[in-house]
Amino acid sequence: MSRAKTDSRPRADVTDAELAVLQVLWDRGAATVRELADALYPGGDPSHYGTVQKLLQRLQAKRCVSRIARSSPIGFAACVTRESLVDLRLRQVVDQLCAGSLTPLLSHLSRRNELTPAERRELEGFVQVLQQRERTTANPRPAKP
Repeated sequence: MSRAKTDSRPRADVTDAELAVLQVLWDRGAATVRELADALYPGGDPSHYGTVQKLLQRLQAKRCVSRIARSSPIGFAACVTRESLVDLRLRQVVDQLCAGSLTPLLSHLSRRNELTPAERRELEGFVQVLQQRERTTANPRPAKP
């Protein structure tokens, strides 16, 4: 089965209903309209099939899904990653609530009591990676003769 090309940039954010379609596609890799309707609306009626078709049309317009080449019936696959959608939404939050600065968001996350020790260590690891990148960029190695 052929896979859709993954584009790391969705054209626009998605609604909750569109996100539900994407989550099924991320979990399954690809699905037909019928498979999506059955997954999203177990025991649903024919109107749900039409709803899924409309959601797929919207997601195609946003460059989030594409048709995949395979025998009939036509299948669909996500062409954006979960990570790219997370990135889009976080950038929106940062722009809208934090005046474009990541610091308030990161500060809030680091102070959350719900974080496990493992999650806190993971956050610390991210900071260390950023610091290493900064050092590497600030002190590039001289070219060898």
